[in-house]
Amino acid sequence: MTAATHARTAPAAPAPAAPRPSTLTGTGRLLRLALRRDRVRIPVWVVSIAGLVGYFAVAIPVAYPDAAARQTRAAIMRDPSGALLSGPGYGLDDYTMGAMVTNEMLGMLAVAAALMSAFLVVRHTRAEEEIGRTDLVRAGVAGRHAPLAAGVLDALVANAAVALALVGALVGTGLAVDGSVAVALGVAGVGVVFTGVAAVTAQVASTARAATGSAGALVGLAFLLRGVGDAQQTGGSALSWASPIGWAQQTRAFVDLRWWPLALHALLAVLLLVGAWALVGRRDVGAGLLTVRPGRGAAAAWLRTPLGLTARLERTATISWAAGLGVFGLLTGSMSPGIVDSFAAQPELATVFGASGDDLLRGTLSAFLGFFAMAVAVFAVVTVHRLGREESWGRAAVVLASAVGRPRWLLAHVGVALGGGTVLLLVCGVTLGVGAAGSVGDAGLVVDLTLAALVHLPTVALFTVLAAAVHGAGLPSWTTWAALVASIVVGLYGPLLDLPAAVLDAAPFGLVPALPAEAFELAPVLGVGAGAAALLGVALVLHRRRDLRA
Repeated sequence: MTAATHARTAPAAPAPAAPRPSTLTGTGRLLRLALRRDRVRIPVWVVSIAGLVGYFAVAIPVAYPDAAARQTRAAIMRDPSGALLSGPGYGLDDYTMGAMVTNEMLGMLAVAAALMSAFLVVRHTRAEEEIGRTDLVRAGVAGRHAPLAAGVLDALVANAAVALALVGALVGTGLAVDGSVAVALGVAGVGVVFTGVAAVTAQVASTARAATGSAGALVGLAFLLRGVGDAQQTGGSALSWASPIGWAQQTRAFVDLRWWPLALHALLAVLLLVGAWALVGRRDVGAGLLTVRPGRGAAAAWLRTPLGLTARLERTATISWAAGLGVFGLLTGSMSPGIVDSFAAQPELATVFGASGDDLLRGTLSAFLGFFAMAVAVFAVVTVHRLGREESWGRAAVVLASAVGRPRWLLAHVGVALGGGTVLLLVCGVTLGVGAAGSVGDAGLVVDLTLAALVHLPTVALFTVLAAAVHGAGLPSWTTWAALVASIVVGLYGPLLDLPAAVLDAAPFGLVPALPAEAFELAPVLGVGAGAAALLGVALVLHRRRDLRA
């Protein structure tokens, strides 16, 4: 055989293997897409958080114009009830403007950053899997970890923007740069921690909603641990250090600044993100590590209706909200004797919390019941917003293609929101009453507070149908949130800022009587209920005329 013949018959040398693509391939493009989709969402969060700081920094000097007035406020913060809702209470001997702003606002800002981070991460990870986009992305040149990395980076960009805006807002009001930076990094640090938390829950939970709910529940737990720990001891106790929110407040900005607690945020965030990275490879796309129990072969009759289907989808969320509010209700009620003693010694403290009436105990419990009603309104709005998600995922089109009409579909979601809201109000009333009754020995408080909780149902209904009307009009969902947050801010901080009584009374949560401290009046309850019914009619008309979301 000649050399030429041998060359023709010899097998060709194998081609070099193509390099294996990285699991992060495509992260940059996915990040740009996420930022493009969040071009309105992130700025709204940033402006809301920083704008709230700027507003309070301007408003607090009006309410507390001198050192004596600020020391009056410091006395409130020494009380366990003040520490429970606000912060650990450092710098109280010389309560400067910086200590006042950060000591009382940092916790609330940290919760906002934590929720923002959780929403963004789940939005760009598990929510994308549920609607099928991740399958399309992964079918191209995209690594397995790219969606998670893009979602995490999107949240980190949002937290960096929040930090920069907070520094600008605080320094712009004349506060020290180092303390302002510490506050901003503390808020962003909590946001980064819950970026990692949401990254983990997105791998573990069976659905995007469950992932968001689990992360939100952990935010509530962190706030509760911080509150109970701070209430135990001025400046915080050992329990305060079990919460990332407590770490941010323990920087003691503007008083005795220390930077090292911020390292705890970085350490925990890294551990959580490494854990999420490892979990991605252990599950299938669209499935969580916690598998869903197989259902029955045939659905029950009640589940074949729009109302039954919506109730089933919201069952887990309702139970989770009930458990969280119930625990907080028992805790708050059990602390009522100490809170009342503080209010009796410091009447200005009762004014700040909105406690009214001749019976200080019932006035205090009425005020706390109003706070719980605000939380229930948040639940109702979240429930109605499922209308938009069902359209985005394509399920609404399938349902409406059957014999189900649009009014019935809308009323199913509104009905479930109101039904769940009613249950939550009853849970709040019962648990608050049981906690207070066990502390003061007055069993009648259970019945009184249970009935008083139902008085807030028209207000919850008002925000429920507002969310439905906003959806029917095709407006962005943040329109409803803006109205609700504004009402909550007026209800929580209106007395602190010395807002006019007319403004406080006109706010939705101030329209109904504050039972059991005040006498029951039917007219305002019917008035709010009639307003909600009229708005529901508008929502039905708008919903029938709009196109389904593409």
